[in-house]
Amino acid sequence: MTFIFRMLSHMPLLALQAGGWLLGWMAFLASPAYRQRFLENVAQAGVARNAWLPAVGESGRLLAELPRLWMGRPVPVFWDGAEHVQAALNGQRGIVFLTPHLGCFEITAQAYAQRFGVHGQAMTVLFRPPRKAWLRAVVQQSRQRPGLATAPTTLGGVKQLIKALKAGECVGLLPDQVPPQGLGVWAPFFGQPAYTMTLSARLALQTGAAVLVAWGERLPWGNGYSIHVSPLQHGLSADMAEAAAQINRAMEDLILQKPQQYLWGYARYKAPKAMVP
Repeated sequence: MTFIFRMLSHMPLLALQAGGWLLGWMAFLASPAYRQRFLENVAQAGVARNAWLPAVGESGRLLAELPRLWMGRPVPVFWDGAEHVQAALNGQRGIVFLTPHLGCFEITAQAYAQRFGVHGQAMTVLFRPPRKAWLRAVVQQSRQRPGLATAPTTLGGVKQLIKALKAGECVGLLPDQVPPQGLGVWAPFFGQPAYTMTLSARLALQTGAAVLVAWGERLPWGNGYSIHVSPLQHGLSADMAEAAAQINRAMEDLILQKPQQYLWGYARYKAPKAMVP
């Protein structure tokens, strides 16, 4: 499989994303469970049909573009809000980046590392290691690059994030990802209780880090990505339930700006699993 990934990494981004669009629709039509969850999530969010329909194909593009992003030549990246990153770095406070399952979240960390991380404060991203050994090896190899490190969703990974922020570096989190049991609280997400991580708020409050919202918009016709960055509108509450609700509201606002690229098939409302020591 690693060989296949390497072969695909040489393909044009447009070709990969076109194939991914087909994969997205095949999965939607072939899996009743996935389709039902997808439709339930868009209904819960109150998104109109013409707004969520493109997201079916976009979900496939998210997977199909990974070989190029992980192993291929750099792709075009454009920035919207880079000044917010630079201002936070100038303050030497460290940054907590909040990136939902919107657009291409893989490119946001890569783009930061390429523009900022290699010249100063690196970024550490929290991720859940894949279960399959071959994929786990590919992911670890591909995400370890200059200015970018990874931390697993374990207690050791959390300590790694704290250490990075205290050193004035950055961390990247998916705040709409269901965290392990004990690392979250139940908070509204589009009006329905969802188990929501408190880690991002705890990290920011404990270290004094700046909190920025970032996501990578997938541009049409394989023309690359636009990285959008903005500050969190309001300071995070010290109450973790309220802080989780604040973050969810911020993610909702972001998602509704571009519902065509949100991963609506993600099981956002599932129950959490036990945390790995």
